[in-house]
Amino acid sequence: MESKNYEDFNNKYCYRTKELAIAVCKEFNSPQTKESLRVIVRQVIRSATSVAANFRAAVRARSRAEYYSKICIVVEECDETLFWLEILKDGDLYAHERITKMMTETNELLKIFSITKKKLRDK
Repeated sequence: MESKNYEDFNNKYCYRTKELAIAVCKEFNSPQTKESLRVIVRQVIRSATSVAANFRAAVRARSRAEYYSKICIVVEECDETLFWLEILKDGDLYAHERITKMMTETNELLKIFSITKKKLRDK
């Protein structure tokens, strides 16, 4: 990846992952009455914020190996976030229309970071 393209990629996805984490935190920032919902919401918040934090750490990696390692974590956390959002939707635990946008963004990020991981592994 060219240096400029690398910086553009990093800046773009630092922003997008942070925006996803903020959207998840804002969406689920109300007291939940059911214990199962509270548990799942905590998991969604943890995994979504972890996506942003680990991508930010990847951007600051000291080596290509460290960058790859962090991207692997980002992929795992994106997938976990998507899983918890699916549980909320499929279990009718939360309004479908309210999480659809988050699911779409998480899925797009998962695809992007999975491709990035594969390209880094293949080099």
